[in-house]
Parts: sequence; C-alpha cells; structure tokens
Amino acid sequence: MGKLQGKVAVITGGTAGIGLATARLFVREGAYVFITGRRQKELDESVKAIGSNVSGVQGDVAELADLDRLYETVKSKGRIDIIFANAGLGEFASLEDVTEEHFDKIFNINVKGTLFTVQKALPLLNDGASVILAGSVASVKGTPAFSVYGASKAAIRNFVRGWTVELKDRRIRCNVLSPGPIETPLVAAQPQDAIAKIASTIPMGRMGEPDEVAKAALFLASDDSSFVTGVELFIDGGRAQI
Repeated sequence: MGKLQGKVAVITGGTAGIGLATARLFVREGAYVFITGRRQKELDESVKAIGSNVSGVQGDVAELADLDRLYETVKSKGRIDIIFANAGLGEFASLEDVTEEHFDKIFNINVKGTLFTVQKALPLLNDGASVILAGSVASVKGTPAFSVYGASKAAIRNFVRGWTVELKDRRIRCNVLSPGPIETPLVAAQPQDAIAKIASTIPMGRMGEPDEVAKAALFLASDDSSFVTGVELFIDGGRAQI
C-alpha cells in the first residue's frame, strides 16, 4: 500500500513544475488527485500525463466562482484529506517600477487565492486532514526586485501560524513548503541573470528539481508527519539557512 492509499487530494496549479510532479507522486502513492490550472489545453495534457486516478478542473484560484466550481466537482469523490495550495505567480519589479497592476496580480493569486482555496475547502475537509501551502525561500531572503513576491510568501507563512491554532480541534495540520530556486517553467520564464545570481547563493551549488519538492510534499501529506504542524519546511539546498 502507498502512503496515501485511499486519500483524496486537491492540488492547485497542478499542470506544470512542482504541482505536476506532486500530483504524479501522490497518485503513485495511492491518492485520487484533483488538479487545477488556468489553461484547459495544459490541464488536459497534464491529466493525460498522470494517467489515472486524476481529474482536472479548469479555473483561476483568484476567482472565487472558479473555486466554488472546483469544490462542487470534488464533492463527487466525497471529502478531502489533503490540500496543496500550490498555485502561485512570481515576477520581478524593482521598488521604483512596482505598479498597482503588478502588486494586485501577485497578491490576488498568491495570497487571496491561497486563503480562499483553503477556506472554501473547510466543509469538505476530513478531521485530521493535511493542509500544505506553497511558500518560498523569498519570504526570508532579500532579493532585489523581488520584494512584492517575497511579501506575498511571507503572508503565507503567517496564514499557517494562525490556521494551525484555529484548526487544531479538528486535528487539521497546516504547514508551509518553501522551495528555493527549482527548475520549473515559472523560473525559466524569469530573467535568467537574476535567477543565476540567486542560484549562486545556494550552498549545494545547484538548482532543485520538482521531484525533490514533491517528496517533501508527500512527507507533509502523509502520516509520516503526524506530529508536524505549523512549520515551514525549506527545500532550498540550504539557501535560507546560512
């Protein structure tokens, strides 16, 4: 039996990178997984790539009606054991270049989207469920032109602190999974000189792989972490630690 045998998981932003790698691993470990993505074509391709025990629901986590539609679909499989609120966006903008549009885009997806992804799941969450939020090493490291993104991920850390206490009577564990630079399409779309500077500060001397983050997500999702709640787990090659 897999570590997630018989469990139902929801993974937002599951069409590429860390989300897709995690969905594949969760299915291999016995879960039935719902993934979301904004683009139907990529969503269909990801569902096909995962192969079985998976459903795709098109939607944007910043749109509350899309989240309502997601959970209406999830009801067909009953209740939820695992939420990985992974959907997120990162863009560079120096302090002098930050616009209202840039700020709203980052915070609507990373902060508002994460909050309501979890809030709207509460009626379907089993007692003893695991909630995992996607953080980032950027929340604790100062990076030029990346302050709005970093601030959005710092908010994620505080969500988990509050929700750990709020949900303790239901034994729902809440944790943050915070990657460093990972070889994903999102990172590939950023200015590569900026990414190279960040990567040069990683003690392990390399970027991480999506599968390495997925394995950490599996730990937080499974009973292996039954006494772990309220933490921020860094998968960053040591970047945040020194």
